[in-house]
Amino acid sequence: MALQEEFETTGEYFFTWRSYLPLAMAVLFILALAQFRYPFADRGLNLAWDGGCLALALVGQVVRFFTVGFVPRGTSGRNTRGQVAETLNTTGMYAVVRNPIYLGNFIIWFGLSLFMKSVWFTTVICLFFTIFYERIIFREEAFLREKFGDAFMEWADATPVIMPRFKNWRPPSLPFSWKSAINREYGTFFAIIVTFTVLELLGGLFNYGTLMIDAIWVKLFIFSAVLYLTIRYLKKKTKVLATDNR
Repeated sequence: MALQEEFETTGEYFFTWRSYLPLAMAVLFILALAQFRYPFADRGLNLAWDGGCLALALVGQVVRFFTVGFVPRGTSGRNTRGQVAETLNTTGMYAVVRNPIYLGNFIIWFGLSLFMKSVWFTTVICLFFTIFYERIIFREEAFLREKFGDAFMEWADATPVIMPRFKNWRPPSLPFSWKSAINREYGTFFAIIVTFTVLELLGGLFNYGTLMIDAIWVKLFIFSAVLYLTIRYLKKKTKVLATDNR
C-alpha cells in the first residue's frame, strides 16, 4: 500500500472511532494516577493549579462552541460513517485555522494532561494527538480536495492547519446560532466537568488512601449536572432548542 493510501486508510479508521478516544486514554490516566502527587504543600496553590487547568480546558470548549454556532448544517458534525461536507467552511474560525474543532479538542486534552501534574503524561498526550489528528486531517482534506477542488486549494494555501493565524479573520457567513451551539456542545461541557471531578477524587485516593474532594468541585459538578439535565430535557421534550436547518 502506498504511503498516501495508508495515511488515508488509517485516518478514516481514526475518524470512525474518534468518539471512543477517552476510553483509549483511560489506561494512560490510570498509569499517571499511580504516580499522582500534589506538588505544592499549600492547598491554595493546588486549587489554583487545578483551576488553571480547568480554565484551559474550558478555553478549548469555547473554541468548539463558537465554531459550531456559526457553521451551516452538514458540516463540523459528529458523524462517524464517512466524510460529510455539504459546503466548504472558509469564514469565521475556519478563516483563522482549518481545523478549529480539533484545535479545541487538543486544548481540552492539554488542560486535562496538565491536571495530572506529570511531564511524561503531558508529553505522551501531545504526541498521541499529533499522530491521531494528523491522520484524520489527512483523510478529511483528501475528501475536501476531491469535492471542492480549486476552492479548497485556495483556502488551504491561505489558512494554517492547526496553529491559528488571527489576521486572517473574516466575519462568518451566517449569524451565530446559540441553539445550535448549545445542542451540539452541552454534552462536551458536562464531560469536561465530570472528568476533572473524577480525576480530583482519584487523585485524593492515590495520595491519601481515601476518597476526598474540595467542596468547590462538588458544587461545580452539581451545577454542570443540573445544566446538562435541563438542556437535555428541553432538547428531547420541548421545541425550545429547535433549530432551522442548523
